[in-house]
Amino acid sequence: MLLLKNGHILDPFTGLDEIRDILIDDTGCIARVEAGIQVSGVRMIDLTGLTAAPGLIDTHVHFRDPGQTEKEDIFSGAKAAAAGGFTTVVCMANTVPSCDSIDTLETVYRRAAQVQNVHILQACAITKGLRGGELTDFAALRQAGAAGFTDDGINLTDAVLARRAMEEAVRQDVLLSFHEEDPVLLGSPGVNAGSAAAERLGVPGADPCSEECMVERDIALACETGARVVFQHISSAGSVELIRRAKASGAAVYCEATPHHLSLTEEAVLKHGTYARMNPPLRTERDRQAIVEGLADGTIDMIATDHAPHTAAEKAREWAKAPSGIIGLETAFSVCNTWLVQPGRLTRMQLLEKMSRNPAQIYGLTGKGILAGNHAELVLLDWDQPITYSSYQSKASNTPYTGMPFTGVVCGTIFGSTVTGRFA
Repeated sequence: MLLLKNGHILDPFTGLDEIRDILIDDTGCIARVEAGIQVSGVRMIDLTGLTAAPGLIDTHVHFRDPGQTEKEDIFSGAKAAAAGGFTTVVCMANTVPSCDSIDTLETVYRRAAQVQNVHILQACAITKGLRGGELTDFAALRQAGAAGFTDDGINLTDAVLARRAMEEAVRQDVLLSFHEEDPVLLGSPGVNAGSAAAERLGVPGADPCSEECMVERDIALACETGARVVFQHISSAGSVELIRRAKASGAAVYCEATPHHLSLTEEAVLKHGTYARMNPPLRTERDRQAIVEGLADGTIDMIATDHAPHTAAEKAREWAKAPSGIIGLETAFSVCNTWLVQPGRLTRMQLLEKMSRNPAQIYGLTGKGILAGNHAELVLLDWDQPITYSSYQSKASNTPYTGMPFTGVVCGTIFGSTVTGRFA
C-alpha cells in the first residue's frame, strides 16, 4: 500500500481543491481520500508543498511504432510521457505501416501492454494507407480498441469522402480528428506565409487560409451529419473564431492547441531553424494571443502536444528537406504553466481541465478522477520551481525549448503501484 500525505489535491473531475491524504491499496486503486489518514506498515510519501492532480492526458502523440523506431518507440515514448506527467496518451495512425488494420492495431497494443506506468491508446486511420481514398473499417477497428480515427499529418481533401467518414463515425459513435491544411492553398509547409523567416528562407510559407477554409468546410459537414470532430493543433486566429461561432451554434466540434502554438511565434524560426519547423506553422503574435484567448474562454478544449520525434540527422538537413514537428511531452506542463498560469490567463484548475478532464471527457475515458475505487493515476506538481531543460527521456531532442527558463516542474507520477520521478 502507498500513502500520499499532505498533498494539495487539485481535481478538475470533482472540483476538490484541498489538502488531503490519498491511500492507494495493493491493487493500485485509490482506497481513501481524506485528511489525516493514519495507517501503519505502508510506504509513505510526504507531498507537503506539492500538488497531486489526475494524471495528464495527451490525445495527440507520435511514438513512431511500428516502422520508425529509430526516432521513438512505445517504451521510450512512455518514458517521455511519464516524465511529462502524462498517464494516458493517444498515438496517431501515421505509423509504418499506417494503423489501418486490426493486425497493426493489435501489434501496437501487445507492445503497449508491457508498459507499466502509462495507458497507451492507439487511433486508427480514417482512410486506408492514409491515401484519402477508401475508408477503413470503422466498426471492426473500434471493436478492436481504436481510440478514434484520424489521418493526422494529411488533410482529408475530398469533401465527399469527409462527409462519408463523418456519417460512418456517427453510425459507429466514434470520434474523428482532422489535420486541416488544404494543399492547394498551403504554399509551402513549416513556416508562416509572409513572415520574415519565409522571406529569408526563400519560400512562400503556409497561408493560414489553408487551415481556415478546411475548418470552415468541416464545421459545415459536422453540423450536417452530427459527427463529433476534433480540429487538431489549431494555429490561426481565424480558425479560433470559426470554432467559437460553431460552438455557439451548437455544433459538436472540439479543438486542440499545442504548447508551442500558445507560446511561440513565427520569429522562432529565425532563431531555431528546423527545430521550429512544424505543420501547421508557428504564426503571428496576434494568432498566438487568439489561441490563448480561445483557451481562456473555452473555445479550445484541450492542450495536446503533437509530440513528433525526429532524429538529429533529419533535423540537420536544409530547410526544404527537414521534417516538421517537435517533441513536446516532457516540456508541456512547464511551458503551459509559464505562459498561461503564471501570467494569470488560466487558473491552475483551468489548466488541469485542458490537460486532463476535457481530453478524458471528449475521448470517453472514465475513472480518471481522484476518487475511491478509481485506479490511481496521478501527477505530482510543483508550480513554482524553476527549470531549464537540457536532456530528455525521449529518443529525440528536436525542440526549441532546450535551454529556455520555465517555471513549473513535474515531480513524478503515480500509476497504480508504480511511482516515477522524484519519489521512485
